[in-house]
Amino acid sequence: MKNILLAISCLLFINTIAQKNNDAAKFATTITQQDLKQQLSIIASAEMEGRETATEGQRKAAAYIEEQFKRLGLTPGNNNSYQQIFNVYQDELTSATLSLYKSSFAFNKHFTVSLNNTAQGSFQINEIIFASFGIDNKERNDYNNLDVKGKWVLLIESNPTDIDKGNTTSPSRNSSFLKIRTAMQKEVAGIIVISKSFDNKQPTTTSSMGLMYMKKPTETNQPIPIITVSYQAAASILTKTLNNYTDLQNIATGKYATNIFLTINKQTHTLQSSNVIGIIEGTDKKDEYVILTAHYDHLGKRGNDIYYGADDDGSGTVTIIEMAEAFAQAKKKGKGPRRTIICMTVSGEEKGLWGSDYYTQHPIYPLNKTTVNLNTDMIGRIDPSYKGDSLNYVYVIGEDKLSSDLLPISDSINQHFKLELDRRYNDPKDPNRFYYRSDHFNFAKNGVPVIFYFNGVHKDYHKPTDTIDKINFDVMEKRARFIFTTAWVMANRENMLKRDIPLNMPPRR
Repeated sequence: MKNILLAISCLLFINTIAQKNNDAAKFATTITQQDLKQQLSIIASAEMEGRETATEGQRKAAAYIEEQFKRLGLTPGNNNSYQQIFNVYQDELTSATLSLYKSSFAFNKHFTVSLNNTAQGSFQINEIIFASFGIDNKERNDYNNLDVKGKWVLLIESNPTDIDKGNTTSPSRNSSFLKIRTAMQKEVAGIIVISKSFDNKQPTTTSSMGLMYMKKPTETNQPIPIITVSYQAAASILTKTLNNYTDLQNIATGKYATNIFLTINKQTHTLQSSNVIGIIEGTDKKDEYVILTAHYDHLGKRGNDIYYGADDDGSGTVTIIEMAEAFAQAKKKGKGPRRTIICMTVSGEEKGLWGSDYYTQHPIYPLNKTTVNLNTDMIGRIDPSYKGDSLNYVYVIGEDKLSSDLLPISDSINQHFKLELDRRYNDPKDPNRFYYRSDHFNFAKNGVPVIFYFNGVHKDYHKPTDTIDKINFDVMEKRARFIFTTAWVMANRENMLKRDIPLNMPPRR
């Protein structure tokens, strides 16, 4: 009798699982090319102004996503609100002066001020350390035998390989950033960067508004003054004769007496951005969570150009909306998920993963009860390496990092979809470091298993030409249905995902 009852129980369990799988397939088909295109035509429209964080365009996009969540009957994800607001900050330069030995240098013609969370005030500098190119790595150490802690340093913006090139453009922002970061790690008092950009015939034009930043200074994290100067100003600082910018490479590193008087005055503006969150409450496991994320912000406007961000990440944003609709329809028909589904579109990703960082620092739902984060960032285009009949793919990143459950679940679901699950970017040695470059990373570093779905970069990446007419909606539909089905399985399986792979998380560079 016991064996008969056990057999009946097993059959019922198998039938239940089969029915759940059939339900997943049924509701996945509600995600269609037509609906994805209709939603994306709004999210990636000129009206949204490129959706830059803490701008009117971003607020319009947030309002639209909230409107969609309301239409679908999702519950507000932040108590009675669909939005989780967070502050960001932006400095405005109100005045700046630079004089040496009673000679004044014109702003924009011979110096500019970095407004990336820089210090303000009046600074009298009587000694400066010239650290040449400001490089400290395995190949070169310009700081060798230099004591720079608590002192002002003077750096060449160019690298040794490009200082004598004929153009007057500056090296990459990343190169300059690394030099500044290296100096700051050495606890310098201030930084002066010598740039070849001042060699242009016309004065350098610098906005009075700095880049946004998220975290205000604390007592232990105070900003320092950072300015950029021409080689002529540098010659006065060092009391050296310099015929051109290239002559800087012949100057010896070391301590130099000088007589600099610098003033920087700024105003800090507090701005706001938001994550938009709607939920479909679960049934018997409603206190456990599946979080679906995509970032709805992009790069905004630059002059007359709108950066539409149709693929990055309009494609992920509208996928979240369509998956929300599929889960909402399932719930209305009595087939709702066991675990609560959190549909979250975040902002600030393009600035530095700000929205997801804020959420994981201020989680509305416990991270230790979050079984998985499925992050969708760019799934509407085709990587140039895929051609012809090989377009049926998606990059899956991170599923091998925290839970041994994830990869076999993906493979099992894919038996139906027959996508190529390309895992090349899971390699820790991959130079692109995509694992660190989207919002799933903030969940992963807090121990939540993740999968990042991605189509790869293309020629329109971070350009105004990332427009809806280039989206492959056929492939996008299949990818979106695959992600939805994965979320469905995660929401309805008996146990939360194991967290059995140790967290081994190098810092995000």
